[in-house]
Amino acid sequence: MKSVLGVFAGLVLFVLAFGAFRTASGGWSSGHPDMGFWWTVIATFLAIAAVAAVVGTLIHSRPTEG
Repeated sequence: MKSVLGVFAGLVLFVLAFGAFRTASGGWSSGHPDMGFWWTVIATFLAIAAVAAVVGTLIHSRPTEG
């Protein structure tokens, strides 16, 4: 059950990162480079957190040998 919650949290973070990348794209295209830059930074951090959540969940939910 914990592995499902961890992967679900990672997917939620991926959705948030995608939304932040879309906002950054809108900022860049409308001539607001500061808005585009900072939303890109936020989206990158969210994407890193999403990858860490999914990979960490998969690593820590492996069956133990013994």
